[in-house]
Amino acid sequence: MTGEVHDPASDRYAPPSETERRSSSTYRVRFDEAGPDGIARASAYLRYAQDLAWLHSERRGFGRPWYQERGLAWVVRAVDLTIVAALPTGTAMLATTEVTGGRRVMARRRCDLRDETSGRPIATVLTDWVMTTTAGVPTRVPDAFPIAFGVPASSFEPTRVDPGQPPDGAVRRSFDVRLHELDPMGHVNNAVYLDWLDEAIDLVEPAAIRAVPRRYRLEYRAAASPGATLVGWAWGDASGWSYRLADDAGRLCLGGRLEGTAGI
Repeated sequence: MTGEVHDPASDRYAPPSETERRSSSTYRVRFDEAGPDGIARASAYLRYAQDLAWLHSERRGFGRPWYQERGLAWVVRAVDLTIVAALPTGTAMLATTEVTGGRRVMARRRCDLRDETSGRPIATVLTDWVMTTTAGVPTRVPDAFPIAFGVPASSFEPTRVDPGQPPDGAVRRSFDVRLHELDPMGHVNNAVYLDWLDEAIDLVEPAAIRAVPRRYRLEYRAAASPGATLVGWAWGDASGWSYRLADDAGRLCLGGRLEGTAGI
């Protein structure tokens, strides 16, 4: 992350300079975002990154009414989250989002979370967004975006996660999509899928979802419908855990991967 400084006068970490491509905001770990151990759940990191992406869009003149008038929406297609420090309840953070790449129907953002005072790194979230119509059909990113957000000319390779088929002995968990898991677009929010992954792994190896550092990679394949019955499978190997989530029609909704220090 470029442009960051430390202000000796206030002994406080200062955010990188605001540009068309980069924007920052502060966050505080709320009581309801933490688990029984008082540490923020992994899904909270995705919520901060998502919220700041929308704040940045609004600051550049692309608020939700702009999208609604044109029948457009951004949908998360994949996430690559690396957590390098635990976040106790009440921790104050500085989050910085930056558009780092663009494709015909996609854009990638990087969000860095740091301790607000010291600047100590906490997590990095890479999010691949897809531009869609309100009907969910991918569509070309408007020409105004690369200019307004300073999108670099270089493209990027989208995050892919193929979990494969669950082996014998995989942890199996069936559940229904609940009303409070839906966002204002009527979709299961992308952060909720990470909660489901963690819940499955926690049944067998609770320490795996609390290890620091750790890395999650998620690819969202199909939207889970409100009220649908879902089946998730989790299984471990030498370097981490795989997760497969399908709906009652057999569609793959999510491919996920959790790894520890290996590969970080």
